[in-house]
Amino acid sequence: MSFFRIIDLRKGCWPGKLAFPGILSRFRYFYAGRKTSYLEPLTHFLFGANLGRAGLNRKTAYATLTLTLAAEAPDLDVVSRFGGQMFGLNHHRGFTHSFLGGILVAAVVVGFVYVLKRIWPPRKSYDEVRGDPPPRWGLLFAYAYFAVLTHILLDFTNNYGVRPFWPFSERWYSWDIVLVIEPVMWVLLIGALVVPLFSSLINQEIGVRRQGPPGKWAARFALLGVVLMWGVRDYEHRRAIAALESRTYQNETPLRVSAYPYWVNPFRWYGVVETERFYAGMHVDSLIPEVDPEGNPVIHFKIEETPVTAAAKQTYPGRVYFDWAQYPITETEALPNPPGGYRVRFLDLRYAYPERIGGRTLSTAIDLDSQLHLVREVRGSDAPRPEADRGSQKSP
Repeated sequence: MSFFRIIDLRKGCWPGKLAFPGILSRFRYFYAGRKTSYLEPLTHFLFGANLGRAGLNRKTAYATLTLTLAAEAPDLDVVSRFGGQMFGLNHHRGFTHSFLGGILVAAVVVGFVYVLKRIWPPRKSYDEVRGDPPPRWGLLFAYAYFAVLTHILLDFTNNYGVRPFWPFSERWYSWDIVLVIEPVMWVLLIGALVVPLFSSLINQEIGVRRQGPPGKWAARFALLGVVLMWGVRDYEHRRAIAALESRTYQNETPLRVSAYPYWVNPFRWYGVVETERFYAGMHVDSLIPEVDPEGNPVIHFKIEETPVTAAAKQTYPGRVYFDWAQYPITETEALPNPPGGYRVRFLDLRYAYPERIGGRTLSTAIDLDSQLHLVREVRGSDAPRPEADRGSQKSP
């Protein structure tokens, strides 16, 4: 049986009881923005492992393990999703992604590593042969907190944002230069861990004795490469912003503009512009630079506030969503059940990429009764898009 018969490439999963999202499926979903609330966990794990390999593992035992776990540990707040979509949105990237909360996260990670050491203590001969230093728990705590800070930094680079000053400030901050999944980072970070393995095999064949843990310079090169990638993307992001600000849109001056990334290509951006009457979404080529090279922007006209939308915004889901969203819009439709009720859908245009017209990325909806009281919350993927024109349309 051929490989292509075993794996359904279209669905990106194994058939039968072994079905689970495959690599192609993960690329498809992440690129479509359906999981953009989290930076791909693999990136955090790889970043932490490379921090250890870069030289921090020469100071104390368990350094690489601690750094790797702590680099992903802030995303333990995913448990908040069990409280519902909006409860999860309200608490994700809050306490565990803050400078203050990171202290507790680091302590939990070090405590976990200590428990592992007690359960599975290392063999004495291992330290004698390898010359590894003993565990220094104070230093491991510092390493863990440093890894937590790198998690916050990596999440800050994408367009979802973080709240690093929680609980003193609920303000969201985002750099908007890297998509939630970035293959360039994968190549750098994975390569830095894999290449030294081949080097070690070659050294063993020719009889070269290794001194210390392998991969120091490869890890340093990878981390430097990530920083350089950020520098390039930041420069191109600024060019995209400047290009969006330099022109008018249907004879209107922009009130504010934003540019959001695509993966791999640092010159391709999705621009969002707000004017007095509407929002506009379009592609931006920062290399030229050129705004809307296809000449086909997506226009979302602003609509007047109604008692229905005002009541929807005052609900718990509405307050949470509008506190987080950068370019929020609403869509309203009448419901047959409950009689006289309404469904109000919240969307954030920073995820309304032109390739995904009609998409529901990180959207949500609520149902109100005839007295405009909240009946239930509906996940964006479960809420059908209203068919009538409710203030959003594509320009001719």
